[in-house]
Amino acid sequence: MDLTPFLATGDRGIQEEGLESIEIPGRVAVAAKGRFLLRALCRTFGGYSRITCAVTDQVSCLDYLAQEENDPYKLLVCTDHLESGNGFDLVQRARQDHPGLHAVILALGDAIPAECIEAPWLEAVVAEADFVDDQQPLQAAVMAVLGGHSYRSPSLRTGILPYLSCPRLTPREYEVLDLLASGLSDREIAKRLVVSDETAHTYTKRLLQTLNVHNRLQAVLKGMRCGMVQI
Repeated sequence: MDLTPFLATGDRGIQEEGLESIEIPGRVAVAAKGRFLLRALCRTFGGYSRITCAVTDQVSCLDYLAQEENDPYKLLVCTDHLESGNGFDLVQRARQDHPGLHAVILALGDAIPAECIEAPWLEAVVAEADFVDDQQPLQAAVMAVLGGHSYRSPSLRTGILPYLSCPRLTPREYEVLDLLASGLSDREIAKRLVVSDETAHTYTKRLLQTLNVHNRLQAVLKGMRCGMVQI
């Protein structure tokens, strides 16, 4: 899936982490498994002006990175699992082909493959379990790599996963969570459920409160950990 052509006119929705405050000296590439994660990671950058690659597979991402022209890519943000390919393989290949590229991996599996732990090409890894409370591990990882440092989010450093409380959802909340995980905005959810935009926004807000999370990205990631939803 290639969503790059739709970035300029797409619904940005709600920002997730505040990466728009970080100055990135070049183009940004994003590769993630599924439409939701792809859109959520793109939204962390606020505006889409620097993102010129938004795909869900390894081959397409490498093709975009090869089209550097006079404005090379400086940052790659990807998930470990992709619709086709693997994030760790993608980063290894991308950084070998483009030495000036920095990369951050969001590990949906909350782990780094043993053969990659000490790899010199692996700069930053963020465990999905660390998207809790008001922590911003993705922002910390991007700031670290742009400053020439490596980064591992808390659970990857300590080996201890944050406490996970899985609340019971209502049938409507399960429905909204499934729609969020499918990558739908509040407006699209409203059309799917045949309700007003305001009502759809209220549904989403109540879901976040029930899950005790701060944003949609946290909601879906927690839903995945609790076995409530799959991407």
